[in-house]
Amino acid sequence: MISYSIYVVDDEELIRDASVLTLAAKYRVEAFESAETAIAAIRRTPPDLVLLDIGLPGMSGLEALEAIKTHYPEILIIMITAVEEIATVIRAMKSGAYDYVVKPINMDALEMAIANALDTIRLRKEVQLLQERYLKENLPYFVGESDAIVDIMELVTMVAKSPDAPVLILGETGTGKELIASRIHYESPRFRGPFVTLNCAAIAENLVESELFGYEKGAFSGASPTGKKGLIESAAGGTLFLDEVGDLSLATQAKLLRFLESGEYYKVGGTRQHRIQTRVVAATNRDLDTMIADGSFRQDLYYRLAIIRIAVPALNKRREDILPIASHFLMEFSRKLNKSFTGFSNGAKAVLEAKHWKGNVRELRNCIERGVLVGKGPALSARDLGLAAAADLPSERPHATMGASEADRDLPALGATGIDLPALHDAIDRRYVAQSLRLTDGNATRAARLLQMSYYAFRRRVAKLTKSHQPAAAGEAIGGQPHRKGRV
Repeated sequence: MISYSIYVVDDEELIRDASVLTLAAKYRVEAFESAETAIAAIRRTPPDLVLLDIGLPGMSGLEALEAIKTHYPEILIIMITAVEEIATVIRAMKSGAYDYVVKPINMDALEMAIANALDTIRLRKEVQLLQERYLKENLPYFVGESDAIVDIMELVTMVAKSPDAPVLILGETGTGKELIASRIHYESPRFRGPFVTLNCAAIAENLVESELFGYEKGAFSGASPTGKKGLIESAAGGTLFLDEVGDLSLATQAKLLRFLESGEYYKVGGTRQHRIQTRVVAATNRDLDTMIADGSFRQDLYYRLAIIRIAVPALNKRREDILPIASHFLMEFSRKLNKSFTGFSNGAKAVLEAKHWKGNVRELRNCIERGVLVGKGPALSARDLGLAAAADLPSERPHATMGASEADRDLPALGATGIDLPALHDAIDRRYVAQSLRLTDGNATRAARLLQMSYYAFRRRVAKLTKSHQPAAAGEAIGGQPHRKGRV
C-alpha cells in the first residue's frame, strides 16, 4: 500500500488543527503557518500533496504556488481560499494548482478533493514504476567479451551514479560512443529526463550556437519571430550528448565552458540569464591533445569535460568481441526481417574474425544486415556477407603470413616402408596452430576459434606441441590467461 504525505499551510491555527485531526488517521500530515516555513520543509522532504491557503501573511499563497511548481512540479497543490473569486481561482489553476476549496471548509468536500488528487498521484507513480522497469529491461548495452569492454561498462555503471559529472568519450568513428552516452543516461538518476543529442559536426558553424543555446525573437536575420528553445533547455533534468565536440568553434567552446562551470547561459540575442540543470556527455574521434597544442581546442574546456574520461578501443584491437557482436546483430536483423538464421558458417566466422574492420562496429553491423537481407540460411555464409573474396582478409593471403615453402608443402606419399603418422599429425597441428596465432597477433582465444576448438583444448594442444619444441616462445605467443567473458 502506498503511503502519502500531506503538508497543510494556513495561518489560522483552527484550520491547521482541524485538518491534521481529520487527515492524520489516513495520511502522514504536517502543518505550517507560513509559506516560508513550508517551502523550507519541502526542500528537505517533498510531500505528495500541499493544502495551501491563498491569503497568507508574508509570501502569499499564489507566490508560494508558483515557487513550489517551478522547483517541484510533481507536487500536487490544492488551494484554500476564503472568497471564491473567479480571477484568483483562474490564476491559481493556470499556475499549476490541482484543485481548490472555499472557506469555511467543508471537510467532506476537502477529503474528496484530496482523494482525487492522491488517486492521480497513485496512477502517476504506477506509470513511473512501469517506465523504470521497462527502461531497466531495455537498457542499451555493449556486447563484448574483451577485458576493455568489461572494464568500460563497469566504469559506466559507477559514473552513472553521479547525475552531474561531465563525461568525455574518445574513440574512432563507429565504436559506439553514443551507445555508451545513452547507457550513462539511462543508468543515472536522470533517466526519466530527456536524452538530447547534438552532432556538432553536422551543423554549420554559424548555427551551432543557436541550436545549443537557443535565440530570442528577432536575434538575427531569418530568425523565428517567436524565438527558439535551445537543446540545453530541451535537455533540462536529463542529459545533453554533444557528439564530435572537437568540431565546435572557439567562441562556442567558451560559452559551453561557462555553462559547464555555472549552469548559466544566455540565448543568442538575449540579455536575460538562464539557468538549467542537465548533465553534459561529450564525444569525439579527434585527437584533442593535438588540437590543444595547435590552439583549436581550449585546454580548460578539455579538463572540464574530461572529469570522467572513457577511451573506447577500435574493434580491431578487441577482436574477441567480433563474433559476439556479429551474433547479436544477426539475431536483431533476423527478428526485424523475419528470417530464421541459426548462426554463421565456419567460413563466415573465420573471415569475420580475420577482416580488418576500418569502420568498427558500424561497418560490422552493416555487413551483417546485408548478409541477413540476401542470405537464405539456415547459417549465414561468407558469400552472403560479401566477404568471400575480400582483399583485406589475411586468410586469403597465405604467403603474407607464412613462408612459400610452408604454404606449398605436400603431404608425403604412403610407400612400402610406411610413414610416421603421429609425427605427421604433430607437424600438421604445429603448422595450423602457428598460422592461427600469426593471424590473430598471438591472441589464443581468437586462434582457438579459427581452429574451431575451445580455448582450453587449444591450450592443451599447444602445450603438447611445445613440450619439446621451444616452450618459451610458445608460452609468449599464447599469453597465459583467458579473457574475461560476458555480455554487458
